Amino acid sequence: MSPILIRALVIMFTLLIVASITIRVLSLRSPDKDWTELRQRITTWWWIVIVFALAISTPRAISLTIFAIISFLALKEYLTLIPTRRSDHMPLLWAYIAIPIQYYFIGIEWYSMFLVFIPVYVFLFLPMRMVLIGDNKSFLHSAAMLHWGVMTTVFAISHVAYLTVLPDSAPETGPLLVIFLVVLTECNDIAQYLWGKSFGRIKVIPKVSPNKTLEGLFGGVATTMFLAWLLGGILTPLNGWESILVGLLIGVAGFIGDVVMSAVKRDIGVKDSGKLLPGHGGILDRLDSLIYTAPLFFHVLYYLHY
Repeated sequence: MSPILIRALVIMFTLLIVASITIRVLSLRSPDKDWTELRQRITTWWWIVIVFALAISTPRAISLTIFAIISFLALKEYLTLIPTRRSDHMPLLWAYIAIPIQYYFIGIEWYSMFLVFIPVYVFLFLPMRMVLIGDNKSFLHSAAMLHWGVMTTVFAISHVAYLTVLPDSAPETGPLLVIFLVVLTECNDIAQYLWGKSFGRIKVIPKVSPNKTLEGLFGGVATTMFLAWLLGGILTPLNGWESILVGLLIGVAGFIGDVVMSAVKRDIGVKDSGKLLPGHGGILDRLDSLIYTAPLFFHVLYYLHY
């Protein structure tokens, strides 16, 4: 690994150490408050950051395989939550087959096919395959839920993987972009919780996510914008103002991703999407923000500098 990539990984783990120390101090200073959820979030982010660190520090084939496994686990978890018809077993198989195909297009750097394969071709193919089965009951409901799941767990997450293969003269640029995105998404998640826990009064969407407050949203977004300005010039080709705007985008998008997945879980009738990650539910519970921040960050970055 290059020295700058090693330094970036050190920064990422340092931020996690600071977060862990912060929650320890808060627990000692305010023992009357329940800090369990934040502690669980930080613990889970440790696992996520370790996985992403492995993904960006290995050869391309291994790296893309790790990202594909993440998409596979997320899709599998999603499909265990939604009601599916007995007749949909073959369309579900094709949804899984879309994962290696999508990441193959990333591996060969076929940008145009990467963009349209799932939103266009999978979108058209899966309903066609369902029609051939001949089961009309709840057809639209099943087709919509299946495609929405593939879009969020495969297409959206695959944008993180494509950051690693963006054309650039420096081989460490792609991994640095992943670090920038993951660190800001992680810090935004933790900062919004901390600001909301400490100063939150005004509920934003109480029927969807009762713990989300306006103070937490503004505080988290401001913190993310500051970190983006601080790290943008080091880890990305963004200038100062571009970094601030990207920080604003990630802060707001991370919040939206969180509440959207909360709405999905409430509609299904579950609190957590699964038990895969230690201390805080399933993989979708922690990738909810990244599902929104990854595509938006990728396309803004691509428009500005590629």
